[in-house]
Amino acid sequence: MKIAIITDVHGNYPALKAALAEIDKVHVSHVYCLGDMIAIGPDSNQVLATLFNRKDVSMITGNHDEGVLALIKGQPHPMSHKDVERHHQWIAERLDPSFVEKLAVLPRVIETSLLGHSVLFTHYHIRQGKLNAPFYEDPLSPIVQPSLENMENLFKDCQQELICFGHHHPLHYFRGKHSLYLNPGSLGCASEPYAPYAIVTLTPKKIEINLRKAAYDNRNFLASYKRLNVPDGAFLIKAFHGNQSF
Repeated sequence: MKIAIITDVHGNYPALKAALAEIDKVHVSHVYCLGDMIAIGPDSNQVLATLFNRKDVSMITGNHDEGVLALIKGQPHPMSHKDVERHHQWIAERLDPSFVEKLAVLPRVIETSLLGHSVLFTHYHIRQGKLNAPFYEDPLSPIVQPSLENMENLFKDCQQELICFGHHHPLHYFRGKHSLYLNPGSLGCASEPYAPYAIVTLTPKKIEINLRKAAYDNRNFLASYKRLNVPDGAFLIKAFHGNQSF
């Protein structure tokens, strides 16, 4: 059994298109998208249309998805995300209304069993007692640096054999004594024109991880930040796209 893991598309349609083109050639059973489909990049509607139109994709929400939804629904926006509130508002004003309720009913976690292996899909670790807390209460744990020790401490209350997540954009891939921790890296926010994702192969006896990067031409996408007057566009390109030229 093969599944694909993608996360943090962040409104980057060309990156998503490139990754899915490669994934479709592998003939996976399912694609799991681990949140932050929208915001940062300006292609939120194209990204959501692509993902919601596929029957083989399961999605969970991330902090940017929930931040945009909070503004659309007139709910409080957390102080922890004050620096991106103006950008979230820009995304909210341009989001196709048909996606609002579809996003609103997505879960924060998916817990399942695949060929006898227990699996957790989550955007990041959720603090104890905060699974159903409103977004303004900051349910996600603070980000820690990638290391096996940090992952084991962060997810110490999670007993699944495979724990897949996103949120922190660098690659995380660690095998501990009891769990395998996997974050393939942000698909839409990278310092090179590549879209990271992972193919997970499961058999009743083992789990194998194949980390991949889909190459794509990102010049028009990067130029769209200026063309569309995305708030703080120059900063976003520097902070989330390695200040690549276009």
